[in-house]
Amino acid sequence: MTVLPFSAVWSSALRGEPCTVWGLHALPELVPLPHWHGHPVAADEALLGHCVGATIDIGCGPGRLTAHLAREGHTVLGIDVVPEAVRQTQARGGPAIVRSVFEALPGEGRWQTALLADGNIGIGGDPAVLLRRTRTLLAPGGRVVADLAPPGTGVQSQPLRIETATGLSRPFQWALVGADAAAAVAREAGLSVELLEQYDDRWFAVLGRGT
Repeated sequence: MTVLPFSAVWSSALRGEPCTVWGLHALPELVPLPHWHGHPVAADEALLGHCVGATIDIGCGPGRLTAHLAREGHTVLGIDVVPEAVRQTQARGGPAIVRSVFEALPGEGRWQTALLADGNIGIGGDPAVLLRRTRTLLAPGGRVVADLAPPGTGVQSQPLRIETATGLSRPFQWALVGADAAAAVAREAGLSVELLEQYDDRWFAVLGRGT
């Protein structure tokens, strides 16, 4: 199996190759790309209902949520480190740029909502570091809207790899944050839990920045 950079393997997945993730749980599992390529489902819409005002979608992937917010009239920007993800987001009608959340971004300190959907609170493997960075993007009174893992997960950080027919990615760090750990992780980042909600099998939180 050819070992490739994450971006190369993820691009092949975004173009339609089935994708397996190794290391997230005890057994490898398929990444739910058909869902991410589809239209927002009811749970997605419940999550997006907490996106207030200008929203930055961190790790936008193929753009189903960025594009939905744009159609609803939000000022929105998707960011992703993978050019193919940004291309697909733009093709859906969602504004997007190729950028890491840890690089300089447009509108720093003025976003009203930062969206971390589909487990993206795990980006980089250290949720407190990610949330501290995300907090700097927000205007006073802004919020982070984040998908979480189920209660009992706590905080877990581990190296992952993804695999498609094109190849196997190099390891990258990722984290899981359970609903039970949201308050502690938020507090480390200078945020507070304003809402913790379950919708079907999804858990998500609204984390407030304060003034």
